[in-house]
Amino acid sequence: MAEPKVLCEVADRVATITLNRPERHNALVPDLMDGLNLALDRLKGEDLAAVVLRGAGRSFSTGGDVSIFAALPRGARRTYAYGLIGALNAAILKLIDLPCPIIAPLQGPATGGSCGLVFASSLVAMGPRAFLQPYYVDVGFAPDGGWTALLPQRIGAASAEAILALNHRIGPDEAVALGLARAAVAEDALDATIEGWLTTLKGKVGPSLAATRDLLMPPAWRRSLADGLEHERQRFLTLIETDATEAGMARFLARSA
Repeated sequence: MAEPKVLCEVADRVATITLNRPERHNALVPDLMDGLNLALDRLKGEDLAAVVLRGAGRSFSTGGDVSIFAALPRGARRTYAYGLIGALNAAILKLIDLPCPIIAPLQGPATGGSCGLVFASSLVAMGPRAFLQPYYVDVGFAPDGGWTALLPQRIGAASAEAILALNHRIGPDEAVALGLARAAVAEDALDATIEGWLTTLKGKVGPSLAATRDLLMPPAWRRSLADGLEHERQRFLTLIETDATEAGMARFLARSA
């Protein structure tokens, strides 16, 4: 039997969710997104000090699998995109709704829509090979995963636009400077950094942590985020079957071959 695309275990008040498609750099596909949403649903009601969200292998996640989009005919491609981005949006909102901090260790790249899982995290640690990068303007997709719905609230609209327009790669030190990561560490220090955060969080008062998150992300803010994520999905759908995007996907896949 094939391994599950998402692994989830709970021990000592910590839930660890692992994106488990390392042979494709944990690229987002329906089975993986379904597994992630199911794992997040299972955490409801758990007494947790934190959730650790990580990727197996060399990458955190490289976002949507462009080769799958390109291989699908028009019509089927739009249906696929609608479902995949809807599942990603649901996962981002479920992360936001958790009453405990989310910790994301990045040992390698997070690109495209998977960066939304990072943007929704509370504490991010990045190793030396890790980076964040959008790629939308190179492939021809409209931004999704919160690149326009969530990132501008973190770093400002002007900075977000510059990163998207230039397809700028954000390394560990810049991510810390922008407030997108809490720590840039050596590769062999990544696990120790996460364990240190977990030890600290286990010593805090759970209801106080939950109240802090609720006050930082109140209902009106969450509704605005949900609307922004849905707007991203609709704009993605307007481009996904155009000639320009098909040409962009072909160029991107040729360069990646």
